[in-house]
Amino acid sequence: MKIRPLHDRVVVKRVEEETKTAGGIVLPGSAAEKPSEGEVLAVGSGKQLDNGQVRALEVKVGDKVLFGKYSGTEVKVDGEQYIVMREEDIMGILG
Repeated sequence: MKIRPLHDRVVVKRVEEETKTAGGIVLPGSAAEKPSEGEVLAVGSGKQLDNGQVRALEVKVGDKVLFGKYSGTEVKVDGEQYIVMREEDIMGILG
């Protein structure tokens, strides 16, 4: 991957979308809902505070995270789909 996020941004790869419901019904691609969780692939240097200091990000490469449905910006690099978002758009780290 050739993306290096700046400041408080992170690059996330969305997990594969579910093609089956809990009841076992197979969904066509257009009906499947995009999952709102993914894996952090790259992180920026940190958020710059008002006093000029830089606060390191809490998420790190490899974390599984939960984010909002419309968070970030989708980008395509080398044929792969990624999401670039601010750390504040991440709701939590999945354990």
